[in-house]
Amino acid sequence: MGGRGEGLISVILNARSGGAGDMAQRLAGLYRAASVEPAIHVANGAELGALARRAIATGAKLVVAAGGDGTVSTVAGVLAGTASTLGVIPLGTLNHFARDLAIPLDIAAAVVNTLRGRPRLIDAGEVNGRIFLNNSSIGLYPAMVHRRAKLERRLGRGKWQAMLWAAHTVLGSHPFMDLTLELDGVSHRRRTPFFFIGNNVYEMEGFNIGRRARLDAGVLSVYLTHRAGRRQLLGLGLRALTGRLKQARDFEGATATRLRIESRHTRLLVAIDGEVAAFDLPLEYRIKARALRVIGP
Repeated sequence: MGGRGEGLISVILNARSGGAGDMAQRLAGLYRAASVEPAIHVANGAELGALARRAIATGAKLVVAAGGDGTVSTVAGVLAGTASTLGVIPLGTLNHFARDLAIPLDIAAAVVNTLRGRPRLIDAGEVNGRIFLNNSSIGLYPAMVHRRAKLERRLGRGKWQAMLWAAHTVLGSHPFMDLTLELDGVSHRRRTPFFFIGNNVYEMEGFNIGRRARLDAGVLSVYLTHRAGRRQLLGLGLRALTGRLKQARDFEGATATRLRIESRHTRLLVAIDGEVAAFDLPLEYRIKARALRVIGP
């Protein structure tokens, strides 16, 4: 399996992946079985970007992100716009990006895909200079994730128990945002508890909710709901889980290549591919068309 020899493949494995040490050995074995000797690095979240930059600087043609969507997004943020190619070994819980690209979820098959797959150019989203591969949001979701993390640290609750309690708390406060949105130069005012920005178009009706047919259409998809009360928002979530969302009834959607968001706040919590951080306003979103080379099946 020639073409990508020793020193040209760098594998960056998230240390938070279960049994990271054993996983590193397993990945090394799978690559060696294919006559390839990769450089494998186990890193925590703060080191992922630095290791990706080092891999590019040392001539790695293929940089493989082994972890969940957050890991893949961080590594991709460094690779976007460079000559290096992203490989993906999905080790997360949801693996949205891998699923949308039809990358195998089986670890051995994913390793083979990084060696035998076909390189393709895809789009990346960007907000205030930060790359995302899947989506970004403001409002309810980042508020719940932020509250969940606090509960996990302070009370030692499990992840899902903490998330349920966080959802109960956040929904109980009926949070609304008054936003000024500028989509491709056209201004709109909206009041909403939740605003979602996707890298390319997400399916929002039927049983493929949350999936994307394309990652190279060169657009951002934006969605917001006008639902006001706690019961209405819970109903919206249940309809999403059962594939019964209707765009005209439940939310408003559009596409754009650029989006600017302003509000009366100077900072907002923003979710980016499952990770949450505080950003200064305004939020400037754009699509970076065909900015990332990735190995697909």
